Order: sequence, then structure tokens, then C-alpha cells
Amino acid sequence: MEAPNQGANALFILLGAVMVLAMHAGFAFLELGTVRRKNQVNALVKILVDFSVSTVVYFMVGYAVAYGATFFVGAEQLAAKNGYELVKFFFLLTFAAAIPAIISGGIAERAKFWPQLIATAVIVGFIYPFFEGIAWNQHFGVQAWIKALTGEEFHDFAGSVVVHAVGGWIALGAVILLGARSNRYRKDGAMSAHPPSSIPFLALGAWILVVGWFGFNVMSAQTLDKISGLVAVNSLMAMVGGTLAALVLGKNDPGFVHNGPLAGLVAVCAGSDLMHPLGALVVGSVAGAIFVVMFTLTQNKWKIDDVLGVWPLHGLCGTWGGIAAGIFGSQALGGLGGVSLGAQLLGTALGVTWALASGFIVYGLLKISLGLRMSQEEEFDGADLTIHRITSSPEREANW
Repeated sequence: MEAPNQGANALFILLGAVMVLAMHAGFAFLELGTVRRKNQVNALVKILVDFSVSTVVYFMVGYAVAYGATFFVGAEQLAAKNGYELVKFFFLLTFAAAIPAIISGGIAERAKFWPQLIATAVIVGFIYPFFEGIAWNQHFGVQAWIKALTGEEFHDFAGSVVVHAVGGWIALGAVILLGARSNRYRKDGAMSAHPPSSIPFLALGAWILVVGWFGFNVMSAQTLDKISGLVAVNSLMAMVGGTLAALVLGKNDPGFVHNGPLAGLVAVCAGSDLMHPLGALVVGSVAGAIFVVMFTLTQNKWKIDDVLGVWPLHGLCGTWGGIAAGIFGSQALGGLGGVSLGAQLLGTALGVTWALASGFIVYGLLKISLGLRMSQEEEFDGADLTIHRITSSPEREANW
């Protein structure tokens, strides 16, 4: 029976990897639809190249940092157990590569191309897997310390904190260091509106992300015998909760409506294996509200030009998800239990602190050494012509 089980597990996690890989197309089209037309090509190229850099770096370095495993052995050894360890790497790589994809949306329309690729290599090679190893592989005894203090380990089933909050809080540092897009906020206090270039593409990106997210969450079980329908339905309920909250608070704005389900899914990742579906609905609804309120505050009042709102969406909703797992995962609120609010607060705080500090350090060093943003003229022309020498809908051949 061992061989069929091994094959089934390898296929199970491979399907999850492919579904999360498809989410990167969602990241690309969500950004493409949100940025102005002159930056659409850059959005598509960034996500694909970031993923490629992430793959090489995570294979060579990052996976070993997180799990202590190396792939510098013979192919015969790698193929053992139907190559399960290899497809597990593939699955976890898609999580790691989500970090630069998240950051990409915040720094869109004015960031230099090559410095961002260097940041991707550092983040996926060390920054992300360092905390991943702490949360998911018992590194440095941190989980044991949290359990000794609170009675339970920090619980993050599918990455509300490990992936989303970490990505969102790193992005906040990058966005602040980059500064706002030219003419976004004027000296007289007025704001220049930069509406989405394509609501259909924005919606397509959101839908691709939503569908792929069920691989992100359900396949986090990593073996077939641990699959849980509770995770699937909780993901569904959080998704619709986020959508409805964003619809109401966002006053029918299609940008909010299509980011609402993503907010709900970000928040439910951590406790999706523990909560009652009604608890997941509440968690998703609160996340949808957090996104609308905080996106509006950051853009309009605080003048933080986070283009896709990745700090509210991933950073804050991921933080809420880590905490919510300790609330709605408890038996008192219909959950399965085995989780502590104190542990969730502590683990979430550690992740947020590590990510925020890392974001300022990595992007701060790049700003000093290479520079982070395009010149004012390059930004005016757009990243498509400046970096790639072609627009998304060229009316004539580009000048090379």
C-alpha cells in the first residue's frame, strides 16, 4: 500500500502547486488592471521574472534555510517516494514567490526593474524562509518558547502571517522609501486620481486568485490523508464575507468588490483548519471592512501611495487572520480548539516586526546603493516604454 500512497500524495501536492502557480497569473492581471495603461507590460513582465528568480533562489538557498534540506544530491535520491520532496518544494516555492508578487503591486509604476529583482533574491533566499522555518519547522526553539508562555504553539495553517502579513509589511517599507508617484499628491493638498486602467482585467486577476486560493489553503495539508473539507468551506465563507463587506462599505466600487474576496481569503488562511464556517464568514467580513477602510485612509489621508493596497490587503488582513485564528479557532466560538489567543498575538507580532524591519533594511540599502525609482521623465513615459521599449497596445513599432 505504501507505493500508491506515495504516488497519491505526490499528485495531491503537485495539483496544489499548479493551482498556486496559476495564482501568479492572478497577481499579474490584478496589477495590470489596476495600473495605468503605460505600465501594463511591466506588470506582466515583473510577475513572471520575479517568479523565475524566486524559483532559482529558493531551490539553491531558501528551501535549505527554512527546512534544512538540500537538492545537491543525485537524481535517484531526489526521485525517491515518487519525488514527493521535489513537488513539496514546488508547492512551497509558490508560497515564497507570492512575497515579491505582493510587493510588486505596492511599488508599481515608479520602481526600477533590476533593483527589485535583487530585492526578490534576498527576500526569497533569506528574509521569508527565515521566518518560515520558525513558524513551520520549529527553528531556534521559538515555537517551544511560545508554547511555554501561552500553552499552545503559534498556529498558521496556510500562511495568513507567514506569507501574506510578511509580504504586506515588507511592501510597506518599500512603498514608504519609494515615495508617491509623481503628481499623485500635490503641494496644494489636492490629489491626482489614477483610476484603474481596466476593470475587466482587474476582475480577471481577482477571479484567478480566488480559484487558485483553494489549492493554496486546502493543499496546505500536504498529504492526502490530512485533506479537510472544513478548510474548503471556511475559505468559501471567508471569501464571500469579504466580498459582501467590501460591496457595502465600498459603495459598489468594483475595485473594492473584487479585492474584498481576496481580503477574506488572506485572513482565513491561518485558522481555516480550525474555525466553524460561521466564524470564517465573520473573519472574512471583518477583513473586507479592514481593506476598504484602511485603503481609503492610506491613499487619501496618510498619503501613502500603495498602488494596489497591498499593505491593507495582505499586511493588515494577514495580521487580522493570525489573531482571528486564536479567537474563532477556540471551542467557545465553535472551533476545534488547540489554539491560544496569546500565542497568536505573539507569533503574529514576531512576523510583523521581522517583515517591517527587513523591508526597510533591504529597500533602504538598495535606495542608497542603486536607487529604487525611475527618473521623473521615465515615470512620465511609463515603465513599459522606459524598461521594455514597447506598450501594451503599440500603434507603431517601438524604437530600439
